[in-house]
Amino acid sequence: MADTVSLANSSAGFDPYTPVLANYYAPSLYLQSDLESGLLESRHGDRLLALPETLLRAIYTGLEYETGQAARLVLRHCGRMWGKEFFRRFAQELSDYYQKPLAELEMGLFLQNLKQAWKTHGWGLIDLDWTYKDQGVVVVSIRNSPFAAATPPHFKRPMGFLEAGLLATWFSQLTGQDLACVQTTSEALGAKSNLFILTAANRLKEAETWVDAGLSHEQILEKVLQPAP
Repeated sequence: MADTVSLANSSAGFDPYTPVLANYYAPSLYLQSDLESGLLESRHGDRLLALPETLLRAIYTGLEYETGQAARLVLRHCGRMWGKEFFRRFAQELSDYYQKPLAELEMGLFLQNLKQAWKTHGWGLIDLDWTYKDQGVVVVSIRNSPFAAATPPHFKRPMGFLEAGLLATWFSQLTGQDLACVQTTSEALGAKSNLFILTAANRLKEAETWVDAGLSHEQILEKVLQPAP
């Protein structure tokens, strides 16, 4: 079971008895701003923070200068902490809105809200490819990522450790499994989208080495899908 990614108590369709509600994450409703104080909050009352591109670039270059290769670990750890808080808020908001636990939401409704939440927060357009779900692997695609756009040009490999850490922790909390995530392509390097492979942590132990060696997304995915010896 450790190598399987699954969402409990979900189905591909919608429950006909579920009330049809407005888009919870519609930007005009979800983002609440106070011009006098300069504060930005969600409709749930949580404080939001806007990160300018110059700050993101400074984080990348500053961490590289101060910590070298350890910048990867720092970014991934920050992403994990961010993912933990994001999941807590997302689960609470949707549970309150639909009057049921997150685990009881239909799959279509869950994915619809996830995509809109990602977009409304300004993180790009996220899609999940379930082609390999029976083999315990999900491929995540993020387009128009501000984190990829802010990557300094001298980095020659995908640097989405922040997003990878977020995705790993977010889906670990969702499924109750120890999952890991690795970025295999980057818009900053000319790819059409940022691709991430999400699966059990023990299957990605060598993944960063494969990325550093210049293996393509397809090559890395093939290695991950190989059965354990």
